[in-house]
Amino acid sequence: MTGLEIWLVAISLAMDCFAVSVASGIILKQPHWRAMLTMALAFGFFQALMPLTGWWGASLFSHLIESVDHWIAFAILAFLGGRMVRESLKGDDCKHTYDPTNLKVVLAFAVATSIDALAVGISFAFLGAKGLNDILPPVGIIGLVSFVMSMTGLLLGIRCGDKLARRLRAELLGGIILILIGVKILLEHLFFN
Repeated sequence: MTGLEIWLVAISLAMDCFAVSVASGIILKQPHWRAMLTMALAFGFFQALMPLTGWWGASLFSHLIESVDHWIAFAILAFLGGRMVRESLKGDDCKHTYDPTNLKVVLAFAVATSIDALAVGISFAFLGAKGLNDILPPVGIIGLVSFVMSMTGLLLGIRCGDKLARRLRAELLGGIILILIGVKILLEHLFFN
């Protein structure tokens, strides 16, 4: 893979992180720097860890992972998104606040948005990445791009969210975004691979 191709792969993998971060920023409404940094670091870490893991396990598990990675990502995102949509439709007396800064939620988002990166790591192995010297530069770029795009998405969601939140239900929008990401992953794997 060329340097440009690696950057394009990193950007495309980070788009899911960006979308989830925008939705989370809308819910946050104001900067919570520690929570935002935690989310961006988790997204960057898992986006870097998954291709490394995929590359490492390619010879043993590639046939198993390639056949189900899209279903796993879809199930996690649909569950989280469905829960957000359900919470947004409850009456105010039954409604619980959905906290995108909750560490369990952040880790679930980070894993769900990085499942595709696992398959990318497998493809790196098949494209000739033989050792750590071959795999660490693309993995580092993927992690960095995901971190930057996550912080950018959070800030955009916070900045634009105040205006949007008056007209839109933030949880509903966030849930729909997560479900759409899951559907996108599923459709890409079922029809465009």
